Amino acid sequence: MRAPNTIIFDVRTPKEVAEGQIEGTHVTADFNNIEEFKKTLAALDKTKNYLVYCRSGSRSAKACKMMEENGFKGALYNLAMGIAEWKDPLVKK
Repeated sequence: MRAPNTIIFDVRTPKEVAEGQIEGTHVTADFNNIEEFKKTLAALDKTKNYLVYCRSGSRSAKACKMMEENGFKGALYNLAMGIAEWKDPLVKK
């Protein structure tokens, strides 16, 4: 069960996203496409909490740092081992 006021944020590439996402993912933005990523950040509610994930945890850690530097006030959770270690089934959109 997800905590209230928490947005699940996938920062993987479109190809990776096509392989499946964590159920309940709200926002997707390719961290490797930095301009797209910055535009997505600008549109997000900075008061919400975010659970951020990528394949292995590296990009999501960088994304959390960037979010913090851009004034996000809610809690930022990095899925440290990434979706590669996720045990529940993934969903395809």
